[in-house]
Amino acid sequence: MAKRVLAIGIEPGNANYSAFPQLTPEHVRSYIEAQLLRLRGLGFEVTSCLIDLDATAEAAVTAALRDERFDCIVIGAGLREPKERLLLFEKVLNLVHRLAPEAAICFNTTPADTVEAVLRWVEP
Repeated sequence: MAKRVLAIGIEPGNANYSAFPQLTPEHVRSYIEAQLLRLRGLGFEVTSCLIDLDATAEAAVTAALRDERFDCIVIGAGLREPKERLLLFEKVLNLVHRLAPEAAICFNTTPADTVEAVLRWVEP
């Protein structure tokens, strides 16, 4: 049976790129899709959970976690930075801890290293 991965991140169209002028929502979306395809190519079953920056974020994460069991959950770097997102990051992390206690938790550093983050904790 294939191992299941949940990738949680900020919806690219809702992120602020002022600190990263080289990035656009389209670039980030393309990186995310490429990483999901790589994970699938390695044999993982992958679910993407892109969230907004408002009250719906917690509901979206909760729904994703209640729908399926995951072996690994990767939380995107956009949730950890900037520091104004700390509360949202903590809410997401605590939801993961509470609703998927058996899952490995990992973190990418950019939208382009999600595969490496997952492979640190689970094998295909």
